[in-house]
Amino acid sequence: MGEPMRLPPLPEDQWGPTERDALAVMLPEDRLDPRGAGNALATLVRHPRLTRKFLPFSAHLLMRSTLPARLRELAILRVARLRDCAYEWAEHLKIAAQAGLSEDEIEAAGRGEADDALEAAVLAAVDELHRESTVSDRTWAALGEHLSERQLMDLVFTVGTYSLLAMAFNTFGVEPDKER
Repeated sequence: MGEPMRLPPLPEDQWGPTERDALAVMLPEDRLDPRGAGNALATLVRHPRLTRKFLPFSAHLLMRSTLPARLRELAILRVARLRDCAYEWAEHLKIAAQAGLSEDEIEAAGRGEADDALEAAVLAAVDELHRESTVSDRTWAALGEHLSERQLMDLVFTVGTYSLLAMAFNTFGVEPDKER
């Protein structure tokens, strides 16, 4: 957090069909402009080819993952805190609340804490991936008691992808969106 805005959102007068096509996988037609896209997507679209390739994968993790939304959001919130990413934290506060997380659970997730054994294992996996780039046998076994093979894979890819996004957003200086 606190990095300067190095790559601001692409100004609307520079948006054309290429930029709108790159975001169409993630956004409805009425949001294919800088305001509707928000700061992150309006910044990523500065590189339309990269964005066009990356967004379907990202959309899978956010909207079509086998991981339950609550677990996904716990993982993303922990990544946001570990990576000190103001944009990710602000955006996923809203999504986490929609997934049923209370304010206290959200704050606890940011600290890597949860009362539920599975949720604690998810947060431990995030911490281990952050520190070691792997999940310990103990945590993997705890997760495996509750999650399928595909859910385990989606968890690892979610943590990795949101870590990548946090690095990009922090480096580019992407600021949290004001209410749209």
